[in-house]
Amino acid sequence: MERLGPLGKVEIAPEVLEIIAGMAASKVEGVSGMKGGVVGDINQLLGRKNLRQGIQVALNEQTAIQVSIIVEYGYHIPNVGQEVQEQVKSAIEAMTGIVVDQVIVQVEGIRVPQVEKAKEKQEKPNRLK
Repeated sequence: MERLGPLGKVEIAPEVLEIIAGMAASKVEGVSGMKGGVVGDINQLLGRKNLRQGIQVALNEQTAIQVSIIVEYGYHIPNVGQEVQEQVKSAIEAMTGIVVDQVIVQVEGIRVPQVEKAKEKQEKPNRLK
């Protein structure tokens, strides 16, 4: 996307929109993470953040952003999805001036809390040999 000003043009790469969308979506309460394929999932397990993971941008006649998320167990999925749509649209428009026509949210999974593993660790006494 580019804009022509009095001093020349300003170009905004689609990757910039992906990063903005990823940051906005990941801040929504109930979003556990972004879904971005095998490599992205491995990076997430290793604690590495790829802010573009799970985001696709289409800049045609309309600007469409597709966001693939993982929702935390217990949250109302439609509400989380709607909040992601609103936050992504608002962030991109505020930072770039580009009008976002569509934000498509795909819920790719549910993250279940690790309560059982925590209980097991508490029940096992630490033994010294």
